[in-house]
Amino acid sequence: MKIVPISLPTPFYIGPVNVYLIAEDPVTLIDTGPKTKEAVDTLRAALRKEGLGVADIRRIVLTHAHEDHCGLARSLRDEAKDAEVLVHGWETGHREGRLEYEETRQLLGCAGVPSDEVEVMRRMYEGVRLYADSLDDDQCGELTDEAELEFESGALQVLHTPGHTPGSCSFIRQADRTVIAGDCVLKRITPNPIFSPDPIDRSRRFRSLEEYLVSLARVRSLAPTLVLGGHGEPVHDYEELFHRYLRAIGDRQTQIMRLLPANGATAWEVSRAMFPSTDDVHRFLAVSETVAHLDYAHSEGKLVLEMSDGRELYRKLSE
Repeated sequence: MKIVPISLPTPFYIGPVNVYLIAEDPVTLIDTGPKTKEAVDTLRAALRKEGLGVADIRRIVLTHAHEDHCGLARSLRDEAKDAEVLVHGWETGHREGRLEYEETRQLLGCAGVPSDEVEVMRRMYEGVRLYADSLDDDQCGELTDEAELEFESGALQVLHTPGHTPGSCSFIRQADRTVIAGDCVLKRITPNPIFSPDPIDRSRRFRSLEEYLVSLARVRSLAPTLVLGGHGEPVHDYEELFHRYLRAIGDRQTQIMRLLPANGATAWEVSRAMFPSTDDVHRFLAVSETVAHLDYAHSEGKLVLEMSDGRELYRKLSE
């Protein structure tokens, strides 16, 4: 089974996105890149190099539904005459912008984010959504954990690896333990656990960092020989990266505990102390990371969580 990596330009701060072409029957594209002329032109050139065109794509598989990974899904699907699109059932970003959901805005309020800041974040994401066309549920099939995507000369097994998003998926070629990991595994940075409602109970917050640690351990248990991430270079030594991730997460936990004042604070207040110079999209990413770490510290019994005037307040146990 031939896996062809393709690097596509994006307008986002994280830089180019990696998509992966399985260049055999059924021709499959894992992730699509954003909806920009530069991305689609680069993709077409890469397909031509393999003797293929968009019309040859029979299956589009999404690791997750962020705009840099799913933006071209609808237009490619239409040009390829209804190629199958597959995404995990816990993903929502391919349907509409993440801050268009009332549950998300309410949960941000509970985390202490002021209403005017929530509105700024929402308007900002309206611009981000220009890089993706929405897909309706009936236009997508569902990826399920441990299912197999079959090809002419092999298969990829689906691994549900939640954390970065609730429905993030990776894919393993068991023959040589190659993993296509989307944004679950990135060589140069620790992926951000994005703020999301829980897919089972949308009135609650998805415990992203706890789930992410389980996903990292699951990938480790497979002893991958090569991990192909959604950005940056391939990972040849996952064991080293796994321990580097754990150290980075531990360091962030220590930092957050130090920043938490004696009288307690909301996640928003802690995020502003930890990332004081952030603006625009980075404020949403900052509060996402802060909430994830506070939730994890709470689950580890390091913090007390209280409600005060409709906002969650975290306090140290020792105070």
